[in-house]
Amino acid sequence: MSARHAALGVLVAALWGFNFVAARLALAHISPLLLVALRFGIASLPAMFLPRPRVSWSRMVALASTLFIGQFSFLFWGMHVGMPPGLASVLTQFQAVLTMVLAGAFLREMPAPRQIVGLLIATAGLILVAATVGRAGVTLTGLLLTLLAAASWAVGNVLLRAVGRTDMLSLIVWLSVIPPLPMLLLSLAVDGPPAIVSVMSSGMWISLLAVLYIAVAATLGGYALWGHLLRLYPAGSVAPFALLVPVFGLLSARITLGEQFSPMRLTGIAVLALGLVIASLPLAGWASSLLGVARRRDSKNAELHP
Repeated sequence: MSARHAALGVLVAALWGFNFVAARLALAHISPLLLVALRFGIASLPAMFLPRPRVSWSRMVALASTLFIGQFSFLFWGMHVGMPPGLASVLTQFQAVLTMVLAGAFLREMPAPRQIVGLLIATAGLILVAATVGRAGVTLTGLLLTLLAAASWAVGNVLLRAVGRTDMLSLIVWLSVIPPLPMLLLSLAVDGPPAIVSVMSSGMWISLLAVLYIAVAATLGGYALWGHLLRLYPAGSVAPFALLVPVFGLLSARITLGEQFSPMRLTGIAVLALGLVIASLPLAGWASSLLGVARRRDSKNAELHP
């Protein structure tokens, strides 16, 4: 991968990592359900210009219900009742472990021994993080809702496998058409009309800018760049950049919001991240590739400097 394209991969991770801080800012004045409706209402606007992917409406509804409605309703609600954004950026990545479990159960894609080890290590890290419930802004309800968001994401990943190759941006935009109306109606029922009317009141420009960032930069911009990289390189070369999302999530939450991390929570985050790396990265393939590069470099140096 060229340095320019690698930089794009890092940029996408940064866009998605800061997304959690933006969500926290938006939730200061906007309810979780309404935030889901606004996010995907804005993200769906380019559907007027993009062709609908060759995916059945029933499949699209299933994907939107899990990847968008389920995941972000649980995530935003969890952050609303007690889940700091930096920690949320780490815990949602537990979806990688849950995806492996679901793929093994329903698609008969059995994980390799390395992935099982990574799964166990990540679970141990999650237990350490769970032990900090009740401290530094984390509630049990917030933790459980965030894990439900990861589970909904994992179910969507399994459903997505049946779609096959398609344009990433078109799929994301057309899936975004589905959540706004039901989520707006649900917000009306749960939050009431005053909560929706108050969105346009004065003093909420930071929250509204945060919504625009989530919808335009993180959703449309992030997935457009991600899809561009997937068209140029194998998924195995692009996917590891997603592991940088919690890094940017933690850093941005610490810098902008002053999020605190106790020693036990930091240990749990580190152990969980280690498990995800072991489970997600083809370490043996990377080692062989690096060894091959080193050998070619040594051979070249030998020719230049006899």
